[in-house]
Amino acid sequence: MPKKKIHVLIVEDDSFLANIYKTKFEMEGFKVSVAENGELGLKEAKKKLPDLILLDILLPKMDGFTVLEHLKEDEELKSIPVILLTNLGQKDDVDKGLKLGAADYLIKAHFKPSETVDKVKKVLKLA
Repeated sequence: MPKKKIHVLIVEDDSFLANIYKTKFEMEGFKVSVAENGELGLKEAKKKLPDLILLDILLPKMDGFTVLEHLKEDEELKSIPVILLTNLGQKDDVDKGLKLGAADYLIKAHFKPSETVDKVKKVLKLA
């Protein structure tokens, strides 16, 4: 019986970047959904219950911090690990994200997509 594919939801408004991540994760055998704004990200999370969410912070309609707060307040969703993936590298942004319950915080410029996949595997204890 085939193992269930690990489902990653990527909430990212830069479609070029989202596609790079999507392709990389799919090559690694993950199932991937993409949402291009915070509101959609929250809807998709409720609908699909992914195994992990990669969440940008600067998003249209609802920023990543707000999405994260909503996820953590929802009984059904609060146990889904969330990795913030952003260009906001200020220490207070990092602290805020982790305080809100993010499993990790990756600064886009510092992490290649392949390293992001490795991080996800670590958080999900696959590596």
